[in-house]
Amino acid sequence: MSGLRALVAAELGQPVDPRVVAFAADIAGRYGAAAEAVLFYGSCLRETKLDGLMLDFYLIVNDYRAAYPQGWMAVANQLVPPNVFPASHAGLIAKYAVLSVEDFARLNRRETLNVSVWARFAQPSRLVWQANEAAGERAVDAVAEAAPTLLAAALPLTAQDDGDPLAIWRMAFALTYGAELRAERKTRAGSVVDADPARYLLFTPDVLASARLGRLDSPVAARRRWRLRRLQGKSLTVLRLLKASLTYAGGIDYLAWKISRHSGHAIVIRPWQRRWPILGAITLLPRLVKHGAVR
Repeated sequence: MSGLRALVAAELGQPVDPRVVAFAADIAGRYGAAAEAVLFYGSCLRETKLDGLMLDFYLIVNDYRAAYPQGWMAVANQLVPPNVFPASHAGLIAKYAVLSVEDFARLNRRETLNVSVWARFAQPSRLVWQANEAAGERAVDAVAEAAPTLLAAALPLTAQDDGDPLAIWRMAFALTYGAELRAERKTRAGSVVDADPARYLLFTPDVLASARLGRLDSPVAARRRWRLRRLQGKSLTVLRLLKASLTYAGGIDYLAWKISRHSGHAIVIRPWQRRWPILGAITLLPRLVKHGAVR
């Protein structure tokens, strides 16, 4: 994976807006010696005007219990990773997810059924803060597993000789979007690739070579695993939603904002849903599915 790792390291090291770097350092500073690295990812990576946007970070910590003064937060992060929190700094706003070094590495590897982490880090990201060089190297190693995991899962279901490597990436991301409850429109998976096709073409040879190092599933086995991913992924989405109603301040309002932004379907949160956020989230979900706000 040396060629791919070099590509990943170069991409992670690309410069970003200095305000993003300062924001990442602020988030890491809240966790003291537990903080290992902060990665910046998502649609804001392509934006030059960040004001009014919700930035996305992953904070990698060396130990959940060292990261939280409340023991139950550590248990929640370990049982249903990640924990997600809101943050603001110097006029910018963000949400950040917390994973341990071990979980971040595990959730990017191909033995992990759930798509949540490896689908996101098969896309571009930036390493915007690291505790030390060794922590940065561990982050690079983990991210370098993501894209091969994605294509290894998708290759058995693709027409691999169609001459269009971008079509493989588009199908792969479409499969991952179908494996979670998502607010984005159906065209979102393709737009991920179309936003930077040169990047995916550059990565394709090394990612395919790495993906094919291990044994690929047969098409029948692959379809079975994707059915399991959809079942597990949508169930985990609900669990994370319920957990976020406790761990994420104003989580139900953020949920409504995100769904409205991506789907165009207006969501109104009632006062009682704010008072009892878990019950509010449970009652909200069937309406979201009915109106196609999540799929």
